[in-house]
Amino acid sequence: MSPSESTVLVVDLGAQYAQLIARRVREAHVYSEIVPHTITAAEVAERRPGAIILSGGPKSVYEERSPGIDPAIYELGIPMLGICYGAQLMARDLNGTVTATGRGEYGRTTLSATTSSRLLDAWPTESVVWMSHGDSITAAPEGAIALATTPEAPVAAFADDERRRYGVQFHPEVAHTDRGQELIATFLHDLAGLAPTWTNVSIIEAEVAKIQAQVGSERVLCALSGGVDSAVAAALVYKAVGHQLVCVFVDTGLMRANEADQIEETFRNQFHVDLIHVKAADRFFDALDGVTDPERKRKIIGELFIRIFEEVARDLGAGTGAEGPRFLVQGTLYPDVIESGSGHAANIKSHHNVGGLPEDLDFDLCEPLRALFKDEVRAVGEELGLPENLVWRQPFPGPGLAVRIVGEVTRERAEILRNADAVVVDEIRKAGLYRELWQSFAVLPAVRTVGVMGDARTYAYPIVIRAVTSDDAMTADWARLPYDLIETIANRLINEVDGVNRVALDVTSKPPGTIEWE
Repeated sequence: MSPSESTVLVVDLGAQYAQLIARRVREAHVYSEIVPHTITAAEVAERRPGAIILSGGPKSVYEERSPGIDPAIYELGIPMLGICYGAQLMARDLNGTVTATGRGEYGRTTLSATTSSRLLDAWPTESVVWMSHGDSITAAPEGAIALATTPEAPVAAFADDERRRYGVQFHPEVAHTDRGQELIATFLHDLAGLAPTWTNVSIIEAEVAKIQAQVGSERVLCALSGGVDSAVAAALVYKAVGHQLVCVFVDTGLMRANEADQIEETFRNQFHVDLIHVKAADRFFDALDGVTDPERKRKIIGELFIRIFEEVARDLGAGTGAEGPRFLVQGTLYPDVIESGSGHAANIKSHHNVGGLPEDLDFDLCEPLRALFKDEVRAVGEELGLPENLVWRQPFPGPGLAVRIVGEVTRERAEILRNADAVVVDEIRKAGLYRELWQSFAVLPAVRTVGVMGDARTYAYPIVIRAVTSDDAMTADWARLPYDLIETIANRLINEVDGVNRVALDVTSKPPGTIEWE
């Protein structure tokens, strides 16, 4: 969707939850984008957003080099909501008062409404909200009135209805806040006047039109990986250009069990898409020989993917008197772009379809999912008629098992890990937890450990069980799997997977860790 009066700009002031705020806006059926706090008033005015939300952040507004915004943004007359640090920033910049009281609030607390307002319309006198702040707003901005208090926040919410400026000291975007999503929807729909037009159908219609305008009558290649993202991207492009689409499934030797069969069934038999199956395991293992650095793995795999697609394109054009397909479809998502470094975010890890692409790319990229979060992608996939078992498949990294083998990638290790992963997923499904978990998989550290099996010494690999819960992969918590399930998985791994003699459980959340090990 192009920037317009229906777009909300979420200004990232260093918040852990900036992406969650953007998702909550979209859940209210309004399109949102995350922008850096360095955006200028002129840039904001050019984009003509319907509203601005200032995120929270870890700093005090009085700290040296604490993030701020261009003061001229306040004068644009755009409806604005500040959350936590964002509300404090508004108070400081607009002649209110922020005080270091020495008594911060962290976690659940009780919000007491003191003044009736449209922002907190129909809220009870007392409700539970989630706080995470050190400083407190002690006087509302000039022209605003205080709406509520908490035990440590004299001004826990404020409103300036005339200028349509609002602030809350608490976090409405997190599930721990009662009626938080209702507050966000009230701000967007009732106070900012934004219509709830961001729907699955509108997303599909907008992207189909965009794809048709970009591609015209040319043929298009789509890289299918077996995951949700590339499958939905392929279905969306197929809806836009039909048989101009040629799908390419590159079997890297680093895929999950039965990956190729599912791809064939869905796209060749259900959608009747022209599907080219390239068996390239030897090339990938040769290219990864001796490589242990995870970023090098990603870049090697990303470049080899592209080179294979270029070869396929040349073959398609050979003998026809025409060039092969110029466009390459990829299932890049919004979190991929953010994690790979988007100009204002740190490069956590390169995604092979973002930071891992070679500079001398012969294709123009077509990325219809680039603005979407994973939950939106799944909803679009269902709307397009993709089978449920594919739409709800857990995320799988583009480089495949290569970044779940910590160390050098070999055929032996890939086969051990593939078999181990199949056991983990099988037991998670049997336990009825597959849809509840964001991801559940096996990791193979490339070290050997001593064990005893059948009264004999073994020297084999450990397998680490990784299972997390998450909304969008930007943050995640380790899943509290039942002990009996962990025991069942461990027993099967050791008894059924040759080369495994030890099982461990990863209990790291994100942050500080990432979901994938590499």
